[in-house]
Amino acid sequence: MSPQLIPFSSLLIGFLPAVVLLIVMFLWRAGYRQGVYSNVRMLTQLLLIGYVLNYIFDADDPWVIALVIVVMITVSAWIAIRPLQIKNLFTYATMLGAIGISGLPILWLVSQIVLSMPRWFEPSIVVPIAGMIFANAMNTVSLAAERFQTEISNGQNIRESQRVSLQVSMIPQVNSLLAVGLVALPGMMTGQILSGIDPLVAARYQIVVMCMIFGSGGLAAVFFLLVQPRLKLLENTE
Repeated sequence: MSPQLIPFSSLLIGFLPAVVLLIVMFLWRAGYRQGVYSNVRMLTQLLLIGYVLNYIFDADDPWVIALVIVVMITVSAWIAIRPLQIKNLFTYATMLGAIGISGLPILWLVSQIVLSMPRWFEPSIVVPIAGMIFANAMNTVSLAAERFQTEISNGQNIRESQRVSLQVSMIPQVNSLLAVGLVALPGMMTGQILSGIDPLVAARYQIVVMCMIFGSGGLAAVFFLLVQPRLKLLENTE
């Protein structure tokens, strides 16, 4: 079975659950504007990215791939600080370092060692893998940072705040590991199966992905939680 193009009318039907939720958010005054904005932005970005990826894949240029990776890290760090109460250059720099330093080695390990790519810049492989790594690191480090700031503002010491923040930020990761195969088939595995790949082959790829995102997210959170207090001290001494 090969993937079929989803008609635009069917695509609109797929929005029905989101519309119902947005109506409830409006009635409850639960940030419906942000919900509408995020859905419209998601739709626009995904429609545009199809054209962008066609260009990236056709370019087959290592400099283009390097630029894409830089943009991913820069934007993900910017998005990660969005829910934080304290946003400044030091926090953004820590986010940037956490996502980049944790994600880049894992991207190299998976693409060059696990998948044994002939070229490091193979666009159709590097770009999707990099997206999964940096997006996951972004979400995890954002949760860790938000909880860390909350714990500190509530009077907890740094060590206890680090422990609690890491534990809380890893809840989605741990839940995903426990649920995979029993409750949910993750996106990559589902996509491969829909494309006709043998489920056993798809399962192996998904194992790599789950380990990849668990490590990148957790290590990004650890980096932030270790470095942010030191940068804060440096900021206060200036």
